[in-house]
Amino acid sequence: MTKKEFAKRRQQLMDIMGPNSIAILPNAEVSSRNRDVDYPYRSDSNFHYLSGFDEPDSVIVIVPGRPHGEYLLFCRERKLEKEIWNGYRAGQEGAIKNFDADDSYPISDLDDILPGLLEEREKVFYTMGNIASFDQRIVGFLNHLRQATRQGKHSPTEIIELDHCLNELRLFKSSDEIKAMRKAGEISAKAHIRAMRFTQPGHWEYQVEAEIIHEFMRNNCRSSAYPSIVGGGENGCILHYIENNHKLKNNDLLLIDAGAEYDFYAGDITRTFPVNGKFTPSQKALYTIVLNAQKAAIAAVRPGNHWNQPHEAAVRVLTAGLIDLGLLEGELEELIENHSYREFYMHRTGHWLGMDVHDVGDYKVGGEWRLLEPGMVLTVEPGIYIRDLDHIPRKWHFTGIRIEDDVLVTKTGNEVLSALAPKEIDEIETLMAESPP
Repeated sequence: MTKKEFAKRRQQLMDIMGPNSIAILPNAEVSSRNRDVDYPYRSDSNFHYLSGFDEPDSVIVIVPGRPHGEYLLFCRERKLEKEIWNGYRAGQEGAIKNFDADDSYPISDLDDILPGLLEEREKVFYTMGNIASFDQRIVGFLNHLRQATRQGKHSPTEIIELDHCLNELRLFKSSDEIKAMRKAGEISAKAHIRAMRFTQPGHWEYQVEAEIIHEFMRNNCRSSAYPSIVGGGENGCILHYIENNHKLKNNDLLLIDAGAEYDFYAGDITRTFPVNGKFTPSQKALYTIVLNAQKAAIAAVRPGNHWNQPHEAAVRVLTAGLIDLGLLEGELEELIENHSYREFYMHRTGHWLGMDVHDVGDYKVGGEWRLLEPGMVLTVEPGIYIRDLDHIPRKWHFTGIRIEDDVLVTKTGNEVLSALAPKEIDEIETLMAESPP
């Protein structure tokens, strides 16, 4: 993202905030993995959204109308002995020069400077509950101001949820964000293709995962957007399976749910295919139902439709298909109304997608499903999951199928950002047949 893009976002936030206000946003804390080892650091998504600054121990303060600068960045000072061990820091000069802060102060000065910035402001935009230790500091600052009213100091009278404002901004992707998400979708799709080419009976789930991560890394995605699901056979029936430690068996399906994070934006693709490269008749029958359901749901992603219409379209096709196969019995409308399909399809058909794989944004507005608008990005991911149920013929047992794509709402309809990943039966079988044994 460009400096211009980050500046635009900050201005949009200030327009929402209005005069006599202040926004405070701390960055994510470093998290310990185990003794002397931390998890790889990733900035809070909202923090990066406003700044592009990705160092820990940093705080953004935005003060609309402040004569000496509206955008302040508190961060670590440059210290050679620290940088030798843990890498370069921007410092105050870098925060201004490289990240367009109007002013920057050492993070150690926050307690001295922030109370003065809070004084004389009516509204504080801040989200309680994300970082408990920082919540205590904010409450302490506000209590101190309240107790100093006899000295003529003023305390803010209103605290407003900052996340809610940013969630609404982040829901609508700019052209630069869409470019990043196209790239995330493309790289994620290439990883799925690589996995299909590699897969064969006798390989292990973790070996397939390694192929996926390799493709991410070689395309400058230093991280997956979420832990990859690589579930062979019955493991494909576990919605959030991440152990990835079983050997792949002949005649089983392999369900892979994996996406790359590119420039802080997530890809999220699921593909299901036969370990040996050839669908059995029963696998083909179920797969066709899921694929048709996904196509119907994607067709319902267009401006003016509401959020739940893709889900409704998928449920109708799935339920009808399950009736045709004898897995459900009864009238279509009644089965849908009674949610009978949930025995085999127990999750919803999608979620918002963006900087977080389950991205921010309300799904209902005023108690009604939100209307889809250009710039929104969502996943479309119907599935069928059949375990070893006594009343189900054995040929269907332990079959988990999900097909997921990333879909942008455009002015005239939609664009599938992950279309590069094969999902037609003949495409998958041809690709796998061409792959070396």
